[in-house]
Order: sequence, then structure tokens, then C-alpha cells
Amino acid sequence: MKENLNELTTFMVVAREQSFTRAAAQLGTSQSAISQTVKTLEQRLGLKLLSRTTRSVTPTEAGERLIALVGPALAQIDSGLSQLTALRDKPAGTIRITADEYAIRAVLWPKISAFLHHYPDIRVELSTDYGLVDIVAERYDAGVRRGGLIAKDMIATPISPEIKMLVAAAPRYLAAHGRPSRPQEIASAHQCINLRLPTQGGFFSWSFLEGGRELKIRGEGQLVFNSIGNVLEAALDGYGLAYLPQSMAEPYLADGRLEEVLAGYNMVHPGYYLYYTSRLQASPAFSLLLEALRHRS
Repeated sequence: MKENLNELTTFMVVAREQSFTRAAAQLGTSQSAISQTVKTLEQRLGLKLLSRTTRSVTPTEAGERLIALVGPALAQIDSGLSQLTALRDKPAGTIRITADEYAIRAVLWPKISAFLHHYPDIRVELSTDYGLVDIVAERYDAGVRRGGLIAKDMIATPISPEIKMLVAAAPRYLAAHGRPSRPQEIASAHQCINLRLPTQGGFFSWSFLEGGRELKIRGEGQLVFNSIGNVLEAALDGYGLAYLPQSMAEPYLADGRLEEVLAGYNMVHPGYYLYYTSRLQASPAFSLLLEALRHRS
């Protein structure tokens, strides 16, 4: 029974990560050991569960059915084991959270950093993802997304205030290209440093308020990144306009390395929420972290 459970758990991690290398890193073992474990499971079942190429690893039809059959059961086992930590003197366990890069840097990490000093037996795994992750299917304990982007069957707790966005550029870029006076000028006369959303393929929308209505502008430029940290760095180096959260840009506006433009058109987005399923409410470790993250206006 133990061997079967280990094999199933390993298979689920490989299927989720779609990579033997990433699965091995997550499970703390070698790639060859992971491959052998999955091969043993396939031989035991007499079915091919994963299609392997040099570029990808994807579940076969049999693999997909196995995921649907055993995934919920394994999640229940994880939940049950987590709840047993309530019997310990100190809260313990691992909490896996998916969030976008800015949420991790500006919202989660400042609070989690202080939290972990008080609870050394609690471990937190933060995974960067801009997509709308199914936390049950991907076996996360919780996710973080902006309000309005969360499935209605999830429990959601606010963990940040609203997020004000702004457009900024380095003084040398503005000296060479001028300052836009209206959002529409961005698309026709300026270099925009864009952020591509990895799981959706499109660019992050540049949204503005004009006359009380939301206006979305798509600008072009030489540079596109899938990390907002890189967008900021390129803006500091003078490569164009960047659409950034105000709190991220503020230190550079204060020291003059960036200048804000289109200040009268700023858009305010809903704040971030931690979303999760009801199964985690009984976990002492998760309850403590939830309280530490909760936004209090």
C-alpha cells in the first residue's frame, strides 16, 4: 500500500509540473528515481500514463482518468495529515500558495517574512503564476488574485488595499520622446515596455480612467517581459514607458530615476484576495497565516 501511494503521489507531481526535472526538485530526489517510480506504476497498471517527448511530458487518456480518480483522494489525505498538526505543541506543516509576482513581492512577502520568525515549524512555498490557477487540481493550499478574478465557489479574504496603477519613464526617455498628454498618444508616439501574461499569451492591459469611463490602450515597443521586475528595470534604463503599481514605482519617483506621466488618468484596480477551499479551515497553521495576511483597513 505504501509503495502504491508513493507511486501515485510521484505521478501526480510529474503530471502537474509536466516535467520530470521540476518534479524531482519538488520531491527532493533524482530525475532517474522519479522516472523509475512512474515506470513501475505504469507496469503495475499495464497502462501508459505519460507521453514523453524531448520538450514536454503530458498525461495520456489513461493518465488523465487516473488524475481525476485519485487526485481528490490524495488531496483529502494531505488535508487529514495537515489537520493532525493540531495535536502538536506548535503549529506545523507546509502551505503552498500561488500568486503573481507583484503580489508575492509587495503583499505576501512583507507579512510572511515576519510571520515565519514566530512559527519556525511552518513552511511556506510561494509559486509565481499570472494565470487563474485551479488550486484544487494543482494541489495548492491557496491562491492570491485580484478581486473579481476569483471563482465563486472559493472562500476569499482581502489581503491588500486597492492597487493604484501609473505610467512612468526615465527622465532621459521623456527628454528624447516627450511626455504624453492623453492615454491615446501612447499607442501612436511612444515605446511601451509590455508585460506578457505567461498562461494567457496576451499583454497585461494598460487601463486608464477618462471622463469616468475605463479606457484600455495597447502600446507597442521593443521590449516584452513576463516579469514585472524586468519591466521596471527596463524603464529605469530608459527604454520606454512602463505601466506599474504605484507602490512599486514610488521609491524611484522619489529619487528622480522615474517620472510619472498621465497622472490625471490613473486607474485603481481591486486589491488582492487570498482564496481557498473550506477543507483548510481546520488547519491551525493555515488559520494563523490567514490572520497574518488579512487586510485591515
